[in-house]
Order: sequence, then structure tokens, then C-alpha cells
Amino acid sequence: MRHGKKNNHLGRKTAHRKAMLSNMACSLLLHKRINTTVAKAKALRVYVEPLITKSKTDTTHSRRAVFSELQSKEIVTELFRDISLKVATRNGGYTRIIRTGYRLGDNAEMCLIELVDYNDLYSNESSKKVTRRSRRGGAKKADDVADDSTSTEEVVVDETPETPEAPATDVANDVQDEAESTDEAETKED
Repeated sequence: MRHGKKNNHLGRKTAHRKAMLSNMACSLLLHKRINTTVAKAKALRVYVEPLITKSKTDTTHSRRAVFSELQSKEIVTELFRDISLKVATRNGGYTRIIRTGYRLGDNAEMCLIELVDYNDLYSNESSKKVTRRSRRGGAKKADDVADDSTSTEEVVVDETPETPEAPATDVANDVQDEAESTDEAETKED
């Protein structure tokens, strides 16, 4: 029976377990995601989420309480300066565990634990819609002009940083596409 067994001992003595969780928490807060086993990730989530909650109130007492757990001034500074601002509106659930399969050596179930607000793949902010007005099709007939004065087109702009060569090729491709569509429209009118 498992009466009164609140936490997973992870096969370690108390001091080793606390040091391991402290080091893993520092790595998670520094790198924003780490690979580990599922059991360690679940124990780390229970360990690190209260620390992130304490970082929302920037007082001397909360800084000292977090420092007593993490033992790293740089990590505490980053937690209170950067991470606490990102998670200010979130009421918990600061971490996400994504299972990645099994380790080859001992078949342990592996996972990726990450801070939720630092993953751009799942956030809604990266897919903003931007509208752009363009005149496609060249000159229109008189009856088409009366029906539709301007044509608009919605273009979804990806805001990822690109290499310096990429925008020039995109612009060249857009100009070529517009020229081809203009040529097609003129041939259809004839």
C-alpha cells in the first residue's frame, strides 16, 4: 500500500533529490526547456511552479525564498526580471510536459519539459493577419469598375526573422507573380 507517500523519491536520498531538482530547475529557467524522464519532469513541475508563482511578487522576502531553493543569483535575477513578466497573467500551469518516446539504453520514458509562454509554436500571437491592398488583373472593364471599385486581398504575414537574402527573393517572386497575372488578365480580355 502507498499510504502517506506524497512525493516520488526518484531512487535518491533526500539531499541528492533536492540538489538534483534545484539544478534541473535552474536549467529549465535558464534554457526554457530541457529533456528528461517523465518521473523527473513531474517532480520538477511540482518543485518549480511554486517558485515561479513567488516570482510574481517582487519583494525581498520572495527573492530570498526563491534563492534559498535555487542557490543561483543569475537565475533568480532572470526569474524575477524576465520570466515573471511573461507569466504575470497566467494563474498557474507554467510548464508543459511533452512525451518524446523511450530511451534506448534502459527504455525509460523520456519527455521535454518547457515553460509554456516561451514556446512560439503554440501561441496565438505569432499568426497575426495583415491586410494589403493590391490591384491584380491590370485594367478592368467599365462594368467591372462600377461593381467593384477596389479589390482587397488578405495576406498572412509570418513574423519570423528571415535571412537578408530571403526578402529580396520574396519580393522578386511577388513582382513576377503580379506580372504573370497581369499578362493573363490582358490575354483574357482580348
